[in-house]
Amino acid sequence: MTSNEIKALTGQYIMNTYGRFPVAIDHGQGATLYDPEGNAYIDFTSGIGVTDLGYGYQPWVDAITAQAQKLGHVSNLFYTEPPALLAETLCKRTGESCVFFANGGGEANEGMIKLARKYSFDKYGKGRATIITLNNSFHGRTITTLMATGQEVFHNYFFPFTEGFRYADANDLTSLEAAAGDDVCAVMMELVQGEGGVLPLDVEYVQAVKKICEEKDWLLLADEVQTGVGRTGTLFAFQQYDILPDVVSFAKGIAGGLPMSGIMANEKCRNVLGPGTHATTFGANPVCAAAGLVVQETLSEAFLEEVKAKGEYLRQGIEALDLPCFGKTRGMGLMIGIEVKDGYNKSEIANKLIENGLLVLTAGPGMRLLPPLVITKEEMDKGLAIMEKTLR
Repeated sequence: MTSNEIKALTGQYIMNTYGRFPVAIDHGQGATLYDPEGNAYIDFTSGIGVTDLGYGYQPWVDAITAQAQKLGHVSNLFYTEPPALLAETLCKRTGESCVFFANGGGEANEGMIKLARKYSFDKYGKGRATIITLNNSFHGRTITTLMATGQEVFHNYFFPFTEGFRYADANDLTSLEAAAGDDVCAVMMELVQGEGGVLPLDVEYVQAVKKICEEKDWLLLADEVQTGVGRTGTLFAFQQYDILPDVVSFAKGIAGGLPMSGIMANEKCRNVLGPGTHATTFGANPVCAAAGLVVQETLSEAFLEEVKAKGEYLRQGIEALDLPCFGKTRGMGLMIGIEVKDGYNKSEIANKLIENGLLVLTAGPGMRLLPPLVITKEEMDKGLAIMEKTLR
């Protein structure tokens, strides 16, 4: 099919819930994508942080093929090898104690919220279920995770929303203390606010929140749906904050492009969710888990150091261009935000770049870049050249 045929068919038969860019993608290699007509696009998006191994990565393709031929699905009523091996790897690499596998980021955060509330109910009874989240946060699009999201714009249409959330300002302990109370059971935060504009939290603040949680027996919940699986230059962002959260959610890059997510819990929380308290039909799918094992094998410590170096190279390259529409960059690893100066429109910038062969994202008030972790220097340089040619 041609690009126009794909767009027309999509418009006729798929719900119009996305503001799509006018590009149809047919295939890819490395960090470069191609439309049906063969036009190339340098990918600085990786499917919104999902395709961390890029496109056409042969070990990933081989693992999926082999597992699909062996067993595609059997349900969590039985045991299978790939998710057990993946859970073991994640726990040994992070210091967490156990894993629950799900399918998407919103579902993972739902599970994390349920665990926190049950932990408190089991220990203290009813009336201690409120979770503090941060203003400018984003935690998903279910009824509950929309309310957990600290942005008023998301609290619309789908009334009534789930109760039990209060909001505090990021990097502000006074604001957190004002939101505290005897009804609180947990604090939930993104260590880098992704949808809010790629805004890393201060290390001192996060460590102070961890201490408060320990003193009050609140759970510290880390939403690493976007920051996890190597995106920030460590396997999980919390490892750069020198903390061990009570529960961590993950998704996006965990299976390199297949739908998979989950939560990890520490020893204190490992037995909170027992049989019958939480479940999912497709979670721990063996094909997705086999893909996840390849991701883990690829994300060695040396590879993760390269992610940090690539992120620094790309940020320095963008700032060196000194483009009139861009200000400073920010972020961690290959999770990069770019300030858009007053008088310029981020959506117009994104559309111009995509039109000229560079796929980018927006977030909050600026631009967001999430390239595949395997992106090469040559591909980054091509992307920078498109930026300069388009936006100079």
